[in-house]
Amino acid sequence: MTDTEIKVYSYLNEKYEDAMKVASGASCPNTKIDEEQAHNASNIVDCSESSKAALAVTLTCLTYKIHFPQQDIRNHQLSIDGGFSGRTFDSHVITPFLRRHSFPCMAESGWLTRSFEHKEPYTLAYKGAIKPKPLKFAFLSLIDAIQTKNSQTQNEALLSHILELLIIARESKVITPAIPRNLSIAATADLLEAHFNAPYKAHGAARLPALAIHAIYKCLFDEGLRRFDGKRLLPLENHNSADSQSGRIGDIDVVNEDGSAFEAVEVKLGIRPTPDIVDRAKEKILRSTAMRYYILSTLSPADQDLPYIEEVVRNLAAVHGCQLVVNGVIPTIKYYLRLLSSPSSFLQSYTLLLFSDQTVKFEHKNHWNLLVAQQ
Repeated sequence: MTDTEIKVYSYLNEKYEDAMKVASGASCPNTKIDEEQAHNASNIVDCSESSKAALAVTLTCLTYKIHFPQQDIRNHQLSIDGGFSGRTFDSHVITPFLRRHSFPCMAESGWLTRSFEHKEPYTLAYKGAIKPKPLKFAFLSLIDAIQTKNSQTQNEALLSHILELLIIARESKVITPAIPRNLSIAATADLLEAHFNAPYKAHGAARLPALAIHAIYKCLFDEGLRRFDGKRLLPLENHNSADSQSGRIGDIDVVNEDGSAFEAVEVKLGIRPTPDIVDRAKEKILRSTAMRYYILSTLSPADQDLPYIEEVVRNLAAVHGCQLVVNGVIPTIKYYLRLLSSPSSFLQSYTLLLFSDQTVKFEHKNHWNLLVAQQ
């Protein structure tokens, strides 16, 4: 890439991060999109699996217009008077961006498709055989609006809107889960740690270690661990459910035959167990019949908090009888894996939970498959 192409590529990735926040509900969508243009953009995204070229060419022209406002982006070839090389810009910037984020993309460039490579401008009278006809109308109308109607701000808003549509479409895809086989306990732990701690853009990563802990409990139940004779492992609840509303005391709950609490686990990703977290757990324990309560985190408590936490642990054991255990997610999983006949059953359980949980996004599932492929 040239310095300019690197700059544009970075810009696109920044716009992608903003679009992720909108698509996941963390920020408000842009409402300044022309209704007709929004409809045409939706048509292009809806057809993007069967017509990847239309998406690539649209994003190429739109992105080029944002960065080079004086260019008439309808003139998409250097051989056209006043033109630019859309194919080069696409193959160097747009297609690599689409591929990076698992959006529909061509092998190299949208301009390698005959429908888009005609040596004539993309005016409303363009003769290329873009099919189906509604897609051709949507594409040419959008290019016309980008070039002749929109301001710079409107074009940037349109780009954001298209990225949001692509993210939503990607998240709705059903992908086949990859289930690792015959991994050692150490390799299993490393795989999980890499999956938990990847720099995701989508919300929902905090759910991953909870899924793993629930999966290991399911395996312990399946193998008939004596401690859980006569007990029930409750299914995971919605990640946003409040304990006070659900009546449960942890992210993972094991109950007695009468439904009273027996054991519970609170799971944290990237959050250190603090005195405040321990105090909230203590309040739950004192109102329950739980015999064990785990606070498991991917981070250890701060050194200065350890004396207080240890004191709470001792007092709870003496006053209530419940063992409060503050530990790491990965060390706990490694310990429980040693109790199983094979780690493979756990990996299958975790993968199935991962791909069926509604909180988990496409990005988390796709990254799991990529990590498994590296094993």
